[in-house]
Amino acid sequence: MSSWGDKVKITVFGASHAKEIGVNIDGLPKGFELDFDRILCELKRRAPGNSHLATPRKEADFPLILEGVENNVTTGQTLKMVIKNTNQHSKDYSSLKVCPRPGHADYTAFVKYNGELDMSGGGPFSGRMMAPVVFAGEICRQILNKEYGIDIVSHIAQIGGENDKSFADVSLTQNLYKKLKNDSFPVIDENAKEKMVKKIEDAKSDKDSVGGIVECSILNMPAGVGGAIFDGVESAIASAMFSIPACKGIEFGLGFESAKIRGSQNNDEFMFENGKVVTKTNNCGGILGGITNGMPINFKVAFKPTPSISKVQNTVNLQTKENTTIEIVGRHDPCIVTRVSPIVDAMAAIAIINLI
Repeated sequence: MSSWGDKVKITVFGASHAKEIGVNIDGLPKGFELDFDRILCELKRRAPGNSHLATPRKEADFPLILEGVENNVTTGQTLKMVIKNTNQHSKDYSSLKVCPRPGHADYTAFVKYNGELDMSGGGPFSGRMMAPVVFAGEICRQILNKEYGIDIVSHIAQIGGENDKSFADVSLTQNLYKKLKNDSFPVIDENAKEKMVKKIEDAKSDKDSVGGIVECSILNMPAGVGGAIFDGVESAIASAMFSIPACKGIEFGLGFESAKIRGSQNNDEFMFENGKVVTKTNNCGGILGGITNGMPINFKVAFKPTPSISKVQNTVNLQTKENTTIEIVGRHDPCIVTRVSPIVDAMAAIAIINLI
């Protein structure tokens, strides 16, 4: 089991090839009515088996709520939900205890748990564990939206070096928001999508994989949330994002590009607009000194290429203590980024509800 959050505590349990995976959510308000259609939509966007660009492992990902909800309304008690695993191929992973896969947690888990942890399908380190996170995060997003007017949206900003337009370059209209929130491959520019799909298909045909970047925007965030040093908003969001398997980096606003320019170019100048303090630009990504300034919180999250590839790779045999090779079998995504947007949204909601 693994937990995150203080005000609203999310505890995920299970493993990729266990009988079930699930989540306990503590700290939810009593009497909040849940939109289950929206929850199911987000779970479907993350689920595998819906595209030739993703793993063919087919899971219904239907949430079974055991406690904490009555007639679609939260009781204020711990919400416990499970999802049954129904499509495991554990035999594909029988050799992992002795021959760790490059790029995976097989070796580090072997050291940490003395070789006793079942790593079939990636075990508790698998992206499969993000299904209950999406469930929990969508509940948090609904509360944030109804109680505070806060909303969260993301899109695929890059795959294999092919870029989509940025939120900084477009107006986020209601139509664009709806498109991104309901699309299984959310991009602003459909021409960019075609190029991204080509990158994924090329990698797949080469028995390889590609990574990418998801850009997220937290909208209608009030000013004054967060704090200095360890209480910063960036710290909370970054911690949540690095809980996603394959996450390797995050930047807020202009991020690493700000290191290339002068302060006069990077600083966001203030002005009044309809009686409210706003900034002319949003290079800081809506956060100054760890505290929100009232502008949208914009950040990008980088994900590495899927480590499970079909090419022959070098590894070691931990039993014989010899060098060897491994050829990974099983069902894997040539690019996980196509299914990551709802996870980024969910983690953002979990982080913000613990700060607000």
